[in-house]
Amino acid sequence: MTMRVATFAQSDQMISNALRVQAVMANEQVQESSGLQSEDFGGYGSGAGRVINLQVSVTRAQSYIDASQLADNKVQVMYSAVGSMTDIITQLRTQLSAATTGSSTATASVINYAQQAIAQMQGLLNTQYDGEYVFSGARTDTAPADLSSYGTGTGSLTTSDTSYYKGDGEIASVRVSDSQSISYGVTADNPAFEQVMRLLKYVGNSRTLSSSDITQALDLASNALDATSTVQAKLSAAASQIETASTNQSDYQNFAKTLSTDLTSVDVAAVTAQLSTYQAQLTASYSAISKIQSMNLASYLR
Repeated sequence: MTMRVATFAQSDQMISNALRVQAVMANEQVQESSGLQSEDFGGYGSGAGRVINLQVSVTRAQSYIDASQLADNKVQVMYSAVGSMTDIITQLRTQLSAATTGSSTATASVINYAQQAIAQMQGLLNTQYDGEYVFSGARTDTAPADLSSYGTGTGSLTTSDTSYYKGDGEIASVRVSDSQSISYGVTADNPAFEQVMRLLKYVGNSRTLSSSDITQALDLASNALDATSTVQAKLSAAASQIETASTNQSDYQNFAKTLSTDLTSVDVAAVTAQLSTYQAQLTASYSAISKIQSMNLASYLR
């Protein structure tokens, strides 16, 4: 191949232009295969910071969603346990009402039921989720209800007694966004549960029940039922708040993902069409370069 001084500048410019087209084609071929504008953040220029912030916010939103899901699962477990406690106190109240007739059989029946129910109540208060006790406050590795010493004697129908409780006073909460935390926990020494335990202990450890005892027990049973229903309602409200917050995070996450995709992705069809155009230009360029570089006076004079 003979390069003439007169055509060098023109040939050099055409080769440089062709190489630039090749570089653009190489980049667009990567975009075509990956669907992304760039394989690294450097390719996004001034928009790189925005892309990074969006990706970080998506990850952070997922952490809130995961935390909300875990808390919601715990609330559901607690709600179910409290529902079972409500069933216990409802049944006890029914049997106490039957005992108001003075029937010794009805009285013996309610005493026997209370003896069994307090063990059930202990099991419910010691409910676990994923290996952790849900009614122990922050002491999730400690069973909150211990009847080893509490279960002796009748105690009192009018004096609170939480000596069975082995947890602490920490109320569980979950952070569901940068600016919001939701308290959802309830501990086994909650007044509602204490009333149920006090009532079951008194009735279960009694040899017999007087008319006055039954009347007081019925009053306490009604109060305990109202209190446990209130706890269950609060758990339901907390679950609703947590689920709403999780949905909000999911909505934001979808929005951020869509925006990030818009900033980083390419229209593959448009890139493919552009590649075809560049290919035609490159073919024409190399054809022209070949003709220019092959020109010489001898060929022209033939």
